[in-house]
Amino acid sequence: MKLVKLKDVNIQQIVNVLSSGGLVILPTETLYGAMVDATNFKATQKLNEYKKRPLGKPYSIAVTDPVMASKFVHLNSVAKKLYRQFLPGPITIISKGKGKVARGVESEDNTLGIRIPDYKLVIDVIRKLGKPLTATSANASYKKKPYKVEDILKNITEKQKKLIDLIVDVGELPHNEPSTVIDTTLDDPAILRQGDIVLKDKNELLSRSPENTQNIAKELWQKYENFSGKRAIIFALEGKMGTGKTVFVKGLARAMGIDEKVTSPTYDLLNTYGPLTHIDTWRMIKPQQELVSLGTKGLLNDKSVIAIEWADKVEDQIHKYTEDAVVIWVKFVYSSAKSGHINDRVISWGVL
Repeated sequence: MKLVKLKDVNIQQIVNVLSSGGLVILPTETLYGAMVDATNFKATQKLNEYKKRPLGKPYSIAVTDPVMASKFVHLNSVAKKLYRQFLPGPITIISKGKGKVARGVESEDNTLGIRIPDYKLVIDVIRKLGKPLTATSANASYKKKPYKVEDILKNITEKQKKLIDLIVDVGELPHNEPSTVIDTTLDDPAILRQGDIVLKDKNELLSRSPENTQNIAKELWQKYENFSGKRAIIFALEGKMGTGKTVFVKGLARAMGIDEKVTSPTYDLLNTYGPLTHIDTWRMIKPQQELVSLGTKGLLNDKSVIAIEWADKVEDQIHKYTEDAVVIWVKFVYSSAKSGHINDRVISWGVL
């Protein structure tokens, strides 16, 4: 692993590393990114090993402009409009792929996310290389967002460090959110991740898998974790059976660094995992009173993180906690009508 300051490296040196199948950490307008030649299968395998990511989980790619994008994806009218409005910039636009990238970069549905970074260094590198780069953050999964190189190196193993060929260090980046991700392949375009660019008036994301649901939990935790230790944080989860409430809590636990296996507390009513308390009101006969009897007031005083499933059954009681806690109300709704996929969910949230 070679770590250099921007002033000590030139574009050709970076391109040489990428051309030989190397993994380079570069700054962008959002976060430090882990980048390889997206058309080189061995390079993307190396990136998978670094990210501890299974083959089949797709990557987005970074290109220089819409003309280059059109070589790798089919751009419909919705995508073209978004390109005109927001790119270059912190938005990833998913379109149908053309199969021109390395195996495993496109999704199993042959979709591909495109980024046009608003960051001259990255654009210059892509232009010189003549090929797209993978566009994924340089942090290990569920670890701290990489706004500086230290954020990366403190949270990866020695084995992962050895997989990095070059890091270009420009110091600490502005603390911008990761890119907004929007899928334009659906009849009704859906936001899969909300960043600084807001395309809808309400907070709403489409989850297409349990992994998506866990990632949404991670994103929400990272939005509100600055309150951790200062105030109690309640995630009030509302949704029908099977919509992903427990899966969400599993993602929340991972994001908090909890290694214990998270299981549904339906029969025990309450499970505790270190700083996280998981409550299920489904079997409560008198839920308002029983929630209190579980010691919720003490959890608030301890500034705990509390996830409550079937929160709508204890909504009145939760509203009483808003002076002592940050309450994030999260709703889960099946969304086959919106997306055309029977198991998709729309997850929306707001702060009480």
